[in-house]
Amino acid sequence: MKRAIDFGMARLAAAIVFGLVVLSGCSGGASTTTNPAAGGQSGGSSDYTGPAPLTPDVQSFRVNFWENVRGSSRCGNCHNAGGQAPNFARSDDVNAAYEQANPVIDRDNPSQSPLVLKVGGGHNCWLSDASACASILTRWIIDWVGAAGVGGRQIELVAPKVKEPGESKRFPATAPSGFAQVHNLLIAYDCNRCHRPASATPQSPFFAVDDLEESYKAAISKMNLDKPENSRFVIRLGTEFHNCKNTCAADAEEMRAAIANMAAAITADPVRNTVISKALTLYDGTVASGGSRYENNLIALYEFKSGKGSVAFDTSGVDPAADLTLSGDVTWVGGWGINIKPVMGGASKAQASTTASRKFQQFIGTTGEYSVEAWVVPGNVTQEDARIVSYSGSRTARNFTLGQTMYNYDFNGRSTRTDANGAPRLSTAAADQRLQASLQHVVVTFDPVNGRRIYVNGEFTGDLDPAAGGTLNDWDNSFAFVLGNEVSNDRQWSGVIRLVAIHSRALTSEQVQQNFAAGVGEKFFLLFGVEHLLDMPKSYVLFEAAQYDSSSYLFTNPRLISLDPNARPGTVNVKGMRIGVNAAEPAVGQAYRLLDETITDSDYVPGMGAPLASVGTVIGLERGPELDEFYLCFDQLGERTDVCSQFAEVELAAVVPTQRPSDIGVRTFDSINATMAAVTGVSPNNAKVKATYTSVRQSLPAVTDLGAFLSSHQTSIAQLALQYCNVLIDDDGARAAFFGPGANFASSFGTSAERNAIIDPLIQKMVGSVATQPDAATVRPKLDKLMTDLCAARACGSQRSRDVAKAVCGAALGSATTLIQ
Repeated sequence: MKRAIDFGMARLAAAIVFGLVVLSGCSGGASTTTNPAAGGQSGGSSDYTGPAPLTPDVQSFRVNFWENVRGSSRCGNCHNAGGQAPNFARSDDVNAAYEQANPVIDRDNPSQSPLVLKVGGGHNCWLSDASACASILTRWIIDWVGAAGVGGRQIELVAPKVKEPGESKRFPATAPSGFAQVHNLLIAYDCNRCHRPASATPQSPFFAVDDLEESYKAAISKMNLDKPENSRFVIRLGTEFHNCKNTCAADAEEMRAAIANMAAAITADPVRNTVISKALTLYDGTVASGGSRYENNLIALYEFKSGKGSVAFDTSGVDPAADLTLSGDVTWVGGWGINIKPVMGGASKAQASTTASRKFQQFIGTTGEYSVEAWVVPGNVTQEDARIVSYSGSRTARNFTLGQTMYNYDFNGRSTRTDANGAPRLSTAAADQRLQASLQHVVVTFDPVNGRRIYVNGEFTGDLDPAAGGTLNDWDNSFAFVLGNEVSNDRQWSGVIRLVAIHSRALTSEQVQQNFAAGVGEKFFLLFGVEHLLDMPKSYVLFEAAQYDSSSYLFTNPRLISLDPNARPGTVNVKGMRIGVNAAEPAVGQAYRLLDETITDSDYVPGMGAPLASVGTVIGLERGPELDEFYLCFDQLGERTDVCSQFAEVELAAVVPTQRPSDIGVRTFDSINATMAAVTGVSPNNAKVKATYTSVRQSLPAVTDLGAFLSSHQTSIAQLALQYCNVLIDDDGARAAFFGPGANFASSFGTSAERNAIIDPLIQKMVGSVATQPDAATVRPKLDKLMTDLCAARACGSQRSRDVAKAVCGAALGSATTLIQ
């Protein structure tokens, strides 16, 4: 089945505009708002006695780059005055260091600087993750050379290496004979202790089940047919020493040989058609996320790029780095992020040390304002008083906290206008339901004039600070920075965090929108080369692509573009475009197979290109983002025509079966309120009803899942039901319309007829005669007994009779007869 998704072009177009603009002003050291020089490094600015910087660009180099790298724990250990060339980290002469640094940095494309690529490849990284060091170096270079006036990182499209779509081995639809040996080893290594559904601690994927075919489908993503030594099964044994039976090296070699034997019997598939682009893997693309962000006053940044280990690095480049230690059930999310889940008998969180966390008080205390920015996916909308991002000492003392209460974002910020816990709290309006269990961009800001503000998905929520203004003079520098919980481990939050940034200034509305438009996560611009097919130099078909989930990729917004600013397309016909994976065009996901466009010079915008389609499509993952090789096939491109090869069946990554959700659930809060209003005839805007609903709304069911229904929900439902019945029975007209003339609310309810005059309308209008509802013969005796018992406890008559009628009405209205959906 084809899966196509509509996407707007605005964000992509804006990113490309920023990306293709030459960083004008970089060569002269454009003026930037800089952070103080990093502290804690040997050879810091306080001990420099050499010549003063000769130019403003050398001064920018000194403040933003040199002071950060010249310490002995970083580049200064080798690249000093008498050490290894280039001597860009020498401490005796900043001007000489500047001359040595220029050849190893790329002013137009800082992320492609030779220095960054060298360190990113593993050379002398001072952290356990080379990619984190590369990110930090890139930031220091950007801060040095300037950022083209938009206040942050830019996306620079980089022409990929030319790669022809090669022959590729593909996994057969059913298990090949050689897989039996791989399966035998998986069982022999006791993988079935975890990787099967029936194990005590089941872990997906379930590649160690008894059924060979089921095991094969789950194991596909863990095996590499072209390079068996790169198979995950082999690496897990050989270098991660996981679950070895003999020696890990011997077990890894045994597994490698089994996969190699299986692969040897599989014939490679050639690419059959001729009108095809050059090939790319996902990681051959230009990173699209994070570009064009406003980050002039950034003091901490967590992008979660490592994907492994127990530390999430602060890659802001501002020392001391407030790196986060992961504890409890915190796992890495593909495409950058962490998933925080509650854990029995413990707490899950990511927390920095109190020593490193002091920088927040230091930098923010200097400016008197700040912003907390996060991309989050809340796990549900039922958690209350949960901490997403916090800088605090306990559940009753904090400097700032971004939290969740059901559908609301909460912002506690300590100032001279609040108490030590940041109260009164600023929250988004309950009726707006701003917080949803989906990917959202949320920013909270504080400044002395406007006080606290909340932005969700680029939009100011309009919620006004009840304690606006004030200063931050009484912030506590002994607190710790933490994600997903309180430092006291008693305010657990559940969900995915994709990015967190702390700024020492309050972002403006325009800056918040700029960062929202930049997006988040591991996304790429893929440039499929087509210059060999067109009379247009440096021409490409550009896609925005990302790993969509554990079994697929998302491709969106194709454009014809040239990296030559003077190039024009002339007239280019584009028909029948398909996305190929590993030498074949999958049968599903081909949203562009009916494409029929003619691009002319009038359609083409230099630096942006010309759009080919405004839809996206999902392509199945086969081997994983490092190995899956993509190319484009065309029935026609320009003057070249051919017919794309017949669709090939593609074996998708195994999907873990899930239990079918129940057909039966409970009504959620708004539905409950609407149902009670419809049944009783009482307006939900009645002052008493509205006040009660507002009071209990956040304690009513927020999801339809029966398993999530709590006793606290029932208590709040009872309160709301009793208020509806109270208003109904106290209103003479409404009471008469509902119960009819036979009901006497001043009687003693001593006879069955008197009681049935109340009970019968309740059963008829609140229970009804639907087959799935309780039988009236079962309900009536219970309501009758309730009336009898209440009147026996104290004689009914006059006001007492009305109160008893309200109680019986509330019992019927607040029961499962109106709650079950």
